[in-house]
Amino acid sequence: MIVEVIVDVSAYPIDRPFDYIVPDKLETVIERGSRVHVPFGNRKVQGFITNIKEKSDLDMSKLKAIISIIDVEPVITDELLQLSKWMTQKTLCYEIDALQVMLPAALRASYKKEIRLVEHDGIDIETLALFGSKESISYEIFEKAGMLKQMKKYLEQGKFQLDTVIKQQGKVKTITKYRMVQDEELVLSQLNTLPKNAIKQKELIEWLLLKKQPSYTMLELKDSTQTNNHTVKALIDKGILETKNKEIYREINSLEYNDEDHRFKLTDEQQEALTKINNAQDNNEHTTFLLHGITGSGKTEIYLNAIEKSINEGKQAIMLVPEISLTPQMTRRFKLRFDDQVAVMHSGLSVGEKFDEWRKIWRGEVKVVVGARSAIFAPFKNLGLIILDEEHESTYKQEDTPRYHARDVAIWRSNFHQCPVILGSATPSLESYARASKGVYSLLTLQMRAKEQPLPVVNIVDMRAELKNGNRSMFSVDLADAVREKLEKKEQIVLFLNKRGFSSFVLCRDCGTVVECDNCDISLTYHREGEQLKCHYCGHEEPVPKQCPECQSEHIRFFGTGTQKVEEEITKLFPYARVLRMDVDTTRTKGSHERILKQFGDGEADILLGTQMIAKGLDFPNITLVGVLNADTTLHLADFRAAEKTFQLMTQVSGRAGRHDKEGQVYIQTYTPEHYAIEYSKSQLYEPFYHKEMLVRKQFEYPPFYYLTLVQVTHENVMLASEYAKLATDWLRENLSSTTMVIGPTSSAISKIQNRYRYQCLIKYKKEPILVEKLQQLIKIYRTEWIKKGIILTIDLDPSTIL
Repeated sequence: MIVEVIVDVSAYPIDRPFDYIVPDKLETVIERGSRVHVPFGNRKVQGFITNIKEKSDLDMSKLKAIISIIDVEPVITDELLQLSKWMTQKTLCYEIDALQVMLPAALRASYKKEIRLVEHDGIDIETLALFGSKESISYEIFEKAGMLKQMKKYLEQGKFQLDTVIKQQGKVKTITKYRMVQDEELVLSQLNTLPKNAIKQKELIEWLLLKKQPSYTMLELKDSTQTNNHTVKALIDKGILETKNKEIYREINSLEYNDEDHRFKLTDEQQEALTKINNAQDNNEHTTFLLHGITGSGKTEIYLNAIEKSINEGKQAIMLVPEISLTPQMTRRFKLRFDDQVAVMHSGLSVGEKFDEWRKIWRGEVKVVVGARSAIFAPFKNLGLIILDEEHESTYKQEDTPRYHARDVAIWRSNFHQCPVILGSATPSLESYARASKGVYSLLTLQMRAKEQPLPVVNIVDMRAELKNGNRSMFSVDLADAVREKLEKKEQIVLFLNKRGFSSFVLCRDCGTVVECDNCDISLTYHREGEQLKCHYCGHEEPVPKQCPECQSEHIRFFGTGTQKVEEEITKLFPYARVLRMDVDTTRTKGSHERILKQFGDGEADILLGTQMIAKGLDFPNITLVGVLNADTTLHLADFRAAEKTFQLMTQVSGRAGRHDKEGQVYIQTYTPEHYAIEYSKSQLYEPFYHKEMLVRKQFEYPPFYYLTLVQVTHENVMLASEYAKLATDWLRENLSSTTMVIGPTSSAISKIQNRYRYQCLIKYKKEPILVEKLQQLIKIYRTEWIKKGIILTIDLDPSTIL
């Protein structure tokens, strides 16, 4: 028997299956999708079995045998194996990268080099001392001791052997359980022969005989009988107790809530939308629904009803949310409805917790998974529904290889399982709404809020007028008055600023120097906490300079506004207000998202100040005021989606106010109130904005009228980056059809990140059947020739941003 194996090596010549012989003893347990250890060159690596066949086209005498099998049951299903082939083509990635992204980090291999002692004779005492009493030690021990030369000599002489040890990053958590042996006669005879002073042993045996439970933890034994470890060990030695390690799941610690599951009576609009989804479920149709519902229209209740139908029919469902901050809230609501049928998958979990949640899904112990982007690969075998909430969010697109979009994967899986997909949003992406308008997607519309509350009143504040009137505060007079009014009424306020840190940049007032990151072409952001300047691209930190690094002037000041600075100003303007700040800095620790939102939900704060993570999903009855401190942050980015992102953010954050019985108010502060993205966000009417933005996109030939592909070249030398970007651009112009536009090369908007200069070109096309083929040829040229020069070429067939 022969197996085809994709080995765990991301390299161009190795991006194909390799044939291996299956030893006779493993033939009955080998399956597609299982992981194996195989010899590869002079080392041992992990690999995935992608095919099983009787014969190989290669010379059988040259084939190696697999060393061992890791999984008796496959970790990659047949469906996911097919999906990995599709992703390899769709995202131009290595097949091993597509397979690895489907597994939790705990299952990924870590490779460690070890030196094994084969022969003692002839080895100097100093080298032997490194081994101590061990037969093998890690390679790093020789490296740290500065004895690589000796190690190499003994390897060549055959006295040492270099082994590659493959370890799984995560481990199954176990607990020791204690139980009494089933031979009761033995137990009674031991009980009768116990010495008089063995009082605790006697008490424990009598308690066990009385209870007759299957097994106990050490804690249960101690709590119930006031025994100790010594007594338990004595009974084990006497053969009365036996131990067994039992696998357990790590508990995801969640805060305590007093919530109940409220089943709302659906409005006519909701019922109509749900009926169409249910019909697709009944008929096993892989329809893609775009659920376009205004903020507060009850999209989540439709999701819950549709998922309930899938579960009742013995099927499973995937529910994706864009932000980790939304996951605890959504998970809580789903667990109230579906109890322990829900698994959770997001980046806030530890490696072990993710491993446990994945195993629940893999074993079929749960029916629903709620999570962020990677949860789309949940190994369900009978999917009945897939949902992407806030489908317009860019977080559904992975920026590193493999550059997949969760929406595309969802639609592929829905086709495989013949089940519907729901894309839900109050502000759908233009591409999705255009597809719905053409009938590619099925459009479902919710125009009324679920409880028929009015949308909040939105006020646009022109900050240029505030400046003319001498107000240099980041709070306009109107917004400040509104905040005071709500504080007096004991109502809650959300303040949104799409930045973190204290201020945008540090500038010298004498020479105009802006303090920039040494590694990236971007200004450093001042953070009050720790008095540090930080780069939000590479993570570089440095202390705040007391003098200008260029002219040594002491007139160096902070400019712009960040969340820390706003928090300080709130304290001055509203000293009696209790403030919670929610940004990347305050949510670094595990569970911090949930903790902050619970505090706010419990009324422990009056004002929630935050960045994008508070713009969507929040549903608190006492929020009656939303303030957008600067709507222009995203509006003037060098990105064709800038207006769309601004409109989406303004509409989403406005929708946090007045979702229950109390009326809501919104104040949007801007220096460009005449911009159509700002004007249309005031009325919160999506269609007029859509038609206006579509005219702009058509005029400048951008998606959804044209497809875009971004080709980027980076190098530590700016001249080489520029040279090879031009080579790539010229090659594409020569090899693509005349109707396809190749724009560039040009320096990226952020021209340097992590000491690498970035040049790029854009490919615009309506139809280009040979595009993937030509891009694969370009990648081949890069991997065989350019990579030796230190060039890195990346290609994104569907970029979420062109910065």
